[in-house]
This record gives sequence, structure tokens and C-alpha cells, in this order.
Amino acid sequence: MKSGDQHRTRTLWLVGVLHGFTHLYQVALLPLYLRIQHDLKLSSVEQATLLVTVMGLAYFLPSYPLGALADRLSRKKLLALGLAINALGFIGFSLAPNYGWALASMVVAGFGGTFYHPAATALIARMFPEARGKALGLVGIGASVGFFVGPIYCGWRAVVSGSWRAPVLEIGLLGLIGAGLFAWLAKEEQPADRQRVPPVVATSEKMFPTRALWAFFLGASFALSLRDFAGMAMATSASLFLQNARGFNPKTAGLALSGIYLASAISNPLFGGLSDGGRMRWVSFVLVMAAAFICVFPRVPVSWMVPVLLAYGFFFMASYPITEAALMETVHDSVRGRVFGLFITIGGLVGNLSHWLVGSWVQGLGAGAFSPASYFPLYATLALMVVASLAGLPCLHAIRRQEEKNQPATMGSVAATK
Repeated sequence: MKSGDQHRTRTLWLVGVLHGFTHLYQVALLPLYLRIQHDLKLSSVEQATLLVTVMGLAYFLPSYPLGALADRLSRKKLLALGLAINALGFIGFSLAPNYGWALASMVVAGFGGTFYHPAATALIARMFPEARGKALGLVGIGASVGFFVGPIYCGWRAVVSGSWRAPVLEIGLLGLIGAGLFAWLAKEEQPADRQRVPPVVATSEKMFPTRALWAFFLGASFALSLRDFAGMAMATSASLFLQNARGFNPKTAGLALSGIYLASAISNPLFGGLSDGGRMRWVSFVLVMAAAFICVFPRVPVSWMVPVLLAYGFFFMASYPITEAALMETVHDSVRGRVFGLFITIGGLVGNLSHWLVGSWVQGLGAGAFSPASYFPLYATLALMVVASLAGLPCLHAIRRQEEKNQPATMGSVAATK
């Protein structure tokens, strides 16, 4: 294997490990809501779910300026620094004596997390121009592992240790170690990586040169934010639904939630690779299938709930590497960090409202929170939101077609967007 290929492969897997930490932190608190509420003496579960929303807002709000930094500074250094800050936020949260301290810690953790996606997605898109969907799908395995480990580990450790603080502290310390190892082992981008990038020259380095392209981009971002809202709402609502209406404890709820992400370790590279031959049809397929499983989830017997969550996650999570690859193919490497940063800012701000809104909605059910039928309208609405997010696909396709028209000799394979 050539040294350049070894560099690419090594970097790919190291970035995947950081992806795991990033998403482990996003879901670590899901099975702990009720214990956090009790320990911090919160008046409602809504305040506990708000912690995750605050972390998400701090995660997504700075995404555009972090994307600008990723277009100008060392992406390796940004990735290592971000994970260290993210981990410190969780260490601080594990020591929180009151709700104010807890909120501040979640802001720190969220800010650290925002370093990851603009830098990592632009880095991988640059290094693997010939197979972006497959490469991003392989990096997505890291997210699958993080999403899987987070709820199951934190739920189990909370029950075994008798405190939600123990697992939060432990994953924070592990993240600090991971940041140090990444800084030591990962390689800086090589000149050869830049030579692999198709020679599209963005002379003014504008994200989108025309109002029409901006309109298509914003339309795609807002439409796909419905998918993000539904996905985040699915995780928080499933935690509360299983514990309130189905008698699960934090350990078993964490295990069930982990099922959402387990199979995505297979589906991310599988559908990501398939999408290199047709992005739009494959993302449409996986999202329609995910919507169907969302709709049936609260209606199945308890014994079927984990398999349904696993099937939902298999399809839903696979949509991310596909849409990320499609978006990265629309713009030059010099602006990819900013484009992706703005894209996830919009999706994140809309999506992360779901944790707080779902907590508020469940709180408003009162005694109805213990009845499975009370949740039927919520899951039907989330399924419709996933289907509605498909409206963003023609917008991405329109951006690609316009860029191909403007730069016919330099934009990658047309087949990828058919």
C-alpha cells in the first residue's frame, strides 16, 4: 500500500473514533433524565431534557464560524481541541452541585462538540473525492458505536453505581484521553490530499455565487432539519415512553435506545457506498422506511420494541452519510467547512428544540404519560416530518445541476445525483 493511501486510511479511522466520542456525548444523558431530575431536585422532567437541548444549541450555534476556521486552519488540531473541550464539559457536569452549574457544563460540552463535523466532513470529502459516500459511511461507523455505547453504558453504570454522575465522569475522562491520542497519532493533511481534489477553482471563495443557489441551499437545509427534529425527538421520546408507559428502568431503556444505533454500523457504509451510484433514490428509500417504523413503534408489543427501534435506526441513520456526501459535492473544498457549518447550524437549531419540546409535551400529558396510546399522535407526527424532509432532495439536486452547468468539466460524477 502506498504511503499516501496508508495516510488516508489511518486518518479515516481516527476521525471515525472522534465521531464516536462526539455522538456518545449527545446521547449519554437520554436514559438518565429521571435520575438527574431527582438528584438535582428539578421541578419537572422538562428541565432535565432541557439540558440536552442546551447542549445541542451550544453545539450547533457556532458551527458556521467553526466551519470558517476549518477552511483556514489545521483540521487535525481543531478536531483534537474540540474533543478535549467536549470531555471537560462532561467532567464539569458530573460535579454539578446545582442546575445552573449543570446548564453551564452543557454549554461547554456542546461548544466542544461543534468543532467536529465542519472539520471532519470537509477533511474526508477532500481526501476521498472518488468515493465520498463510502468514506463518510465508514466514518459513520464511529457515530454508530458512540450512539450505541452512550445510552447502554450510562444506563447500566447509573444502576450499578447508584448515581448518574459516575458514568458521566467516566466518559468525560475517557474523552480527554482520546483527544490526546488523536493529537499524537493523527497526521496533518498532506499536499497529496489536495492534489486529489477536482480542480474547481472558487476565485472569490463565495459559498454560493447566486441568489438562486442560496435559496436552494436554505430550502434543503430547512427541509432536512425536519428529519433532524424527528430523529432527536425519537430518541428523547422513546426514553420517556419506555420508562413511563412500558416500565423500563434506566438500564433497560438505555439498552433499548442503543438498538437505534447498533445496526447503523452496517447501514452507514452499506447505503453510503450504494449512494455513490445514486444519492437521491437511496436517501429517499431509507427515509421512507424509517418513517414507517417510527409510526408503528408505540403500537407494537414490548417484545417487539427493541427490534423496531433497531430497524428504524438501520434506515434512518443511513441517510446522514448520503446527504453529507451530496452536499459536499456541490461546492469547492475551500468553502466546504462553512457550507457544512451553516447546514448543521440550521438543522441543529431546529432539531435540538425537540428534546425540550418533547419533555414539555410529556409533562403536559399528566397521568396520560403512563398510557401507550397517548403517544400515538406524537409518533405519527414525527413520521410525517421525516417524509416531509424529502422536499430537501430536489433542492440539493438543483444545486448540483447548476454547479455542473457552471463548471461542466470539474464537478465529479453526474451519476452520483441521478
